[in-house]
Amino acid sequence: MTQSTTGEAATHPLPSPKERRRLREARSLSEEQVAAAVGVTRATVRSWETGRTSPRGRKREAYARLIGSGGAHSSAPASRVKPKASNTRPKATTDRAAHPSTPSPAEATGSDAMAPTEPGSTTPEPPAPPVSPAPPVSSAPPAETPVAGEVAATAEAGGGGAGAAEAEAGSSAGLSPDEAFDALYRHAAGALYRQTYLLTGRRALSREAVAKAFELAWQRWPEVAVDRDPVGWVRAAAYEHAMSPWRQVRREHRRADPPPEAPGSRALLDALLSLPPAYRRTLLLHDGVGLGLPETAAETEASTPAAAGRLVTARAAVAEKLPELAEPLSPDEQSALLHERLGTLARTQPASSLPVPELIRTGSERKAQLWTRAAIAFTVLIIGLTLITLATAPRKYETPPSPAQKVGGVPPVGGPQKLTPQDKKLQKKLGEELVRGPARLVPGAL
Repeated sequence: MTQSTTGEAATHPLPSPKERRRLREARSLSEEQVAAAVGVTRATVRSWETGRTSPRGRKREAYARLIGSGGAHSSAPASRVKPKASNTRPKATTDRAAHPSTPSPAEATGSDAMAPTEPGSTTPEPPAPPVSPAPPVSSAPPAETPVAGEVAATAEAGGGGAGAAEAEAGSSAGLSPDEAFDALYRHAAGALYRQTYLLTGRRALSREAVAKAFELAWQRWPEVAVDRDPVGWVRAAAYEHAMSPWRQVRREHRRADPPPEAPGSRALLDALLSLPPAYRRTLLLHDGVGLGLPETAAETEASTPAAAGRLVTARAAVAEKLPELAEPLSPDEQSALLHERLGTLARTQPASSLPVPELIRTGSERKAQLWTRAAIAFTVLIIGLTLITLATAPRKYETPPSPAQKVGGVPPVGGPQKLTPQDKKLQKKLGEELVRGPARLVPGAL
């Protein structure tokens, strides 16, 4: 079975889930059209593009032919994919590789506080190079606009490429799973803590969300280790945990933390927290982290036009509370200014209080053992109750007699009444006494 699956994947290779979505939108195909052509549901196509599942058999061949993926795209793990050999590398990234002196969009904005760094380390103050604005937001998919390459380059500089490079470096160095996980934790935990704080405004909840996300990543480490963007995998888990409405019902998370002392940072954080959760997350991913619109839409599980609409609405709502953003600025300038302001606000939150990766791993293993034992105990309890029920339940069902009713005014036939304990005692006494008298009067003698 393993050999057939491997041969099938080699015959019909598929790109990464995010690249599948980009190829589909580049061909102006909707999820319903792809589902109808392949013969599956829309939810199945969405799970293929989010990386939860992958097509197999004839559906894999039809899906690969439909989105136009060739042999250049490969579904191999990130540790085996070399970034330089990828044919989907944006043009802006290729130009920066040919000219190392040209700064990337993430470097040009001067906001590296949310980039993956080691917890507890201080971020140096960046220089003041000329600002390279982010691409404007429109309702059309970015793959159809002339700045699609710049959007993809910004997304790669925002943290996804760093996570893939970290995984590739760990696999090439022959690290053990523990060492690879520790390297990923030290690389991304601090940045994820700052990003989660911008989403919730609560430090304790942010630390808990990052710890829970890495515990889940350690439980599913075989899946995370081969993911093309392990930092993005953990980031999505941390965001989901932090923005769950059930987390903020707990008593320790009801009271908000004191706001920042700086008036500008306080106003920006208040403006962020006043946004709906979906709009807040879209704004942070696009303007804060630096992901492109397709990647932002995929991570928020929305369409690209919907993500663009949320981004425009969120920017307008934040601009109403920040005077510097309310000025007549272009979408590029507004995005660059938000990127810089969010980075400044994130730098005010130290990540030194995060636990060490060894505690994360041991805590995850301990919880997995407890859940396993609880599941086994619950299963044994259900089996025991089932056996007791089978042993004590009656073998045959006896229908109880229906009560007598009056029919046509005639009273119901009155049969012998139920014997009382005294009647039963008298009956037993009469049966034990000797019968005296003629034999013809003895019962059973006839």
